[in-house]
Formats: sequence, structure tokens, C-alpha cells
Amino acid sequence: MNRFSADLSETEVHFLFLTDYRRLEHIVRKNLPRWSRVPPNLIDLREYRHERLSTMRVLVIGGDGYCGWATALHLSSRGYEVGILDSLIRRHWDNELCIDTLTPIAPIQTRLQRWKDLTGKTIELFVGDLCNHAFLEKAMLQFKPDSVVHFGEQRSAPFSMIDREHAVLTQVNNVVGTLNLLYVMHEHFPDCHLVKLGTMGEYGTPNIDIEEGYITIEHNGRKDTLPYPKQPGSYYHLSKVHDSHNIHFACRIWGLRATDLNQGIVYGVLTEETGMDELLINRLDYDGVFGTALNRFCIQAAIAHPLTVYGKGGQTRGFLDIRDTVRCVELAIATPAAPGEFRVFNQFTELFSVGDIANMVQKAGSALGLKVDINHIENPRIEKEEHYFNAKNTNLLSLGLQPHLLSDSLIDSLLNFALKYKDRVDQTEILPKVKWKG
Repeated sequence: MNRFSADLSETEVHFLFLTDYRRLEHIVRKNLPRWSRVPPNLIDLREYRHERLSTMRVLVIGGDGYCGWATALHLSSRGYEVGILDSLIRRHWDNELCIDTLTPIAPIQTRLQRWKDLTGKTIELFVGDLCNHAFLEKAMLQFKPDSVVHFGEQRSAPFSMIDREHAVLTQVNNVVGTLNLLYVMHEHFPDCHLVKLGTMGEYGTPNIDIEEGYITIEHNGRKDTLPYPKQPGSYYHLSKVHDSHNIHFACRIWGLRATDLNQGIVYGVLTEETGMDELLINRLDYDGVFGTALNRFCIQAAIAHPLTVYGKGGQTRGFLDIRDTVRCVELAIATPAAPGEFRVFNQFTELFSVGDIANMVQKAGSALGLKVDINHIENPRIEKEEHYFNAKNTNLLSLGLQPHLLSDSLIDSLLNFALKYKDRVDQTEILPKVKWKG
């Protein structure tokens, strides 16, 4: 019998210590008469939780980016000791392409100082390239992480399809950087837990249900569970497939522990932490290279530009709120993979077609008095525009994720946010300029 409750495993109790203390306290009080041994009192539980969180060190690679920045602040606010490692290359790519985020982004040092001023919490910063093994090794030996959250990759499919140079840059940056990380973990931090951002785009759009990383098949009378087949749609998505294979291999041969979060399309800009101050605000991309469907459509609606739906608009994808992204990462950290285990979680909360999203933005915009038109333009990508798509996403829900589902009020919030900053929009960057066929 568990020392805390007849209903909870030790792992579940540990998880509640770190993520939902109020729920644990309720369970403790409810089950008090059923304990087999006298437990520590509730003050001891609080002290344990504070001590455990204060000693858990999480390095967020790519912490200056869209998902990374929100995650770093969220984890810091939850009591983790957080470090950010980032080359700041994304800011360089914006300059190279002559594009800018809708929101004004302060220098990383200014952002971190403002976070410290508001919360009293310090986030360590390591500026350098993940592809530089010596730098990465030195930074990790200095920080000594218990977990590494890896967002530090070139994350745009159109960017990877600009030309040969950008395809090579994407694959080298993503694959070599991840390999360097795996070697540093193997040599110095074999018990560290890697939480890696993957993408639902690894799977493509198969005509069967998409499982979470693995599929059980029978062939010629024999049965096995194997990695789910991958049909990536760009050189960027291919780099993520290579990452998955490399991480899986490292777990098998070195006994590393890793969780691959195959994330859908993220929308939104505000989390509890990034909304605290203008200097903490997150980036919001609307251009044809880095902008994603819902965010892009809301900004187009705010400036009275027709919504740019590629092709028929039947392309169906998984979507999730940025607030759920940070929570998913926290859940993965709090319940780490076992040594030698390569877990795969499909990280999305709802499925929508691109056409559905455009219609929702049009409806919400009209309610705000905006004139919102929808244009179906030539699809610059090579992809199915009408297809079957049914993906599973039960693992994170079973760990306790309570999703923020897409609602009219959320779209209203995004539209009002876009209206606030609409004077920063460069309309020449809205239409796609990168075509898969070259």
C-alpha cells in the first residue's frame, strides 16, 4: 500500500507534489484514515515540494523563440531553476528575410532582467550555437541540468524549401545540433531527461489512424510494435524525422531517457507569464515563411486583408493553444521517461481543417465589425488538400492536461491583439513567396 494513499502510486504522488499540490492535499485529507503508516504532515509535504522544485534544473534550448520563451517563463514561475541556451539565430533570420514579428520583441537580456525585476527569479543565459559541441558541453557542465527541453531548431517548412542553401542549413542545424546534445548527455548527463519538440508533420496524412509514435502490425503471421511510418512534407519535417530516429537510437544503445512531443500548429500569444509586462511579450509571426494558420489569419483580418487559404482548404491538422504547449512540457518533465525509453506524445488538443479555421476567424471578425473575406489562393506546397486525418492524443491527457479549446472568445482576444499592433504589419510579407516546386 502506498504511504500516502491507497489509490495513488508513488509516481503519481511525486507528480502531484510538483504540479498540483492542492489536489494532493485534498487526497491526503480524504484518505487519512486509510493510511497503513503515519505519513509526514502537510507542512512537510509543502517543504518537500519546495525543496524538490528548487533543486530541479531545466535547460531550455531555443528559449528566445516562440514556444521556448513562453516555456522558460512558465517553468521558472512554477519553481524550477531554469536556464536558456540560444544562439539568437532566429532574430538574424528575420533580418535576412526582411520580416519582423507583429509584436515588438526586446533583447533577450532585457527580457530576462524584467522577469527578475517582476518575480525575483533569475534565468541563466547561455548564448551560443548548439552545433558547436565544445560550447554546448561547457554550458551544460556549468548549468548541470536534470532535464533539457529542446526547442532549438529551425522550425519553418517554407524556410527549408527556399533553396538548396536553406535546405542544407535546416538539416545541418537541426540534426547536428541534436546529435551534439545526445553525445553531451551520454558522456556527462546519462540520467538527464530530454524533452524534444517534434512535429505532427512527421507523420504526413496517411489513410489510417495516426498512433502516438508506434504502431502494432501483423505481417505474414508475425506481430510487432514498430515506429509509426513517417511521410514528412518538407526538408524541415525530414530533419525532425532524422532527429526522432537519432534520439530513439541513443535511447536504445546508451540507455538515455527521452520524450518526443510531436506538436501540432500552435496559436495564441499570451500565457500567464508573457502577459505580465510588455517587455515579456511573445513573438507573433504573420509572414509567409514563419506565420502559422490561425495567428496569420487573425492578423490578416485585423488589417482587412483577405484570409489566404492555400488551395481547397481541406488540409486537416492538429492545433493547440500556446498555454497548453507550456503545460505539456511541464507534464513531460514531471513524469520523465524511464532509462532507455523513447516516449512519443502527440501534442495537440483539437483537429481542424484550414478552411474551418478561416471560417471561424471570419465569423469572429464579423462580430467585431470587421469585414473579413476569404481567398483560396494557389497552394505553394505539395500536399493533399482533401484527406483522411485522425490522430490519437491520449498520453498527455492521461497525465492531466486540461486543454484550452479554441473558442470565439479566444479568437476575439487574438483579433484584438492583432488590432493593437496592426500598424507594424508589412503587407508585402503576407502572401507566400516560397514554392515547393521552386
